[in-house]
Amino acid sequence: MFIDEAKIFIKAGDGGDGCVSFRREKFLPKGGPDGGNGGEGGDVIFQASENVDTLTDFAGKHHWRAEDGMQGEGSNKTGADGSELLIEVPVGTLIFDSDTDILLKDLNISGNKVTICKGGKGGKGNKFFTSSIRQAPRIAEPGEEGQARNLRLELKLIADVGMVGLPNAGKSTLVSVCSKARPKIANYPFTTLNPVLGIAELSDYRRFVMADIPGLISGAHKGAGLGHEFLRHIERTKTIVHLIDICPLDGSDPAENYRQIREELEKYSPMLAEKKELVVVNKIDLLQSNEPIRELSSKLSGCEIVQVSAATKKGINELKERLWKHIQQEGKTD
Repeated sequence: MFIDEAKIFIKAGDGGDGCVSFRREKFLPKGGPDGGNGGEGGDVIFQASENVDTLTDFAGKHHWRAEDGMQGEGSNKTGADGSELLIEVPVGTLIFDSDTDILLKDLNISGNKVTICKGGKGGKGNKFFTSSIRQAPRIAEPGEEGQARNLRLELKLIADVGMVGLPNAGKSTLVSVCSKARPKIANYPFTTLNPVLGIAELSDYRRFVMADIPGLISGAHKGAGLGHEFLRHIERTKTIVHLIDICPLDGSDPAENYRQIREELEKYSPMLAEKKELVVVNKIDLLQSNEPIRELSSKLSGCEIVQVSAATKKGINELKERLWKHIQQEGKTD
């Protein structure tokens, strides 16, 4: 199950209470106060990890709590600190305070850590309150409460290339021939139900990551279809592959199909629509002549177009080299 959103409650550990104690030893009937301080509560820490792919761990567990500090003891013994709670999340996870909708941290680099809730401090024991005028205090502090937050976790996959297009344009097939990813492929719409990542390899040990999301349809920015739920996963990409079926089964105009998807991207996120784009014309093996390509090129003048056949792998190497150049020009992903 692919889960890319979750709402949870987290609570840092409470500090341990201070101790009221007096030294009692043979020949020392008035040994004085020796109550120790309470231990500190454990922090709640989030860490980006490549060992986690989705937010599935949060689907059935909504409350996460660190360990409380232990109470202080006599003989000036400080209570043990509570253990911190380390929560691993996928690289690319955004952590929001769900009460204020404020972004607390974007864990977009593997190994990054952030302390979201601090544990409470331990209370002082009665030894701390000893003074020249108060030599036998019978008071101690309670431990402080640990911080607590309601969080919303949102996953945005980290990829170099994001693929968009209508259902059945051939995105899954293209990802499978460009990489070792094995998404579900069939000759009906919406075979891709979840985002798919694939690593495309080139010569000289070059590689980049491709992300395929479910196909978009008209009204996707308002929630129609499946792809709108996953558009966030291509917001981090350096470049977009806009895949066009040059021979759509419904007889629709490929150029109009392109404009339809562009309109959805612009309505969903102007920043996403401004990303560098490569138009990839798929299924050229079905053409009887080059006339449909010439017609499409004239309608999409100004667009960078590459012709491929994912089924026969024609043009795939050229496509990967072109994408590599795009990635290098755009630099590192945010």
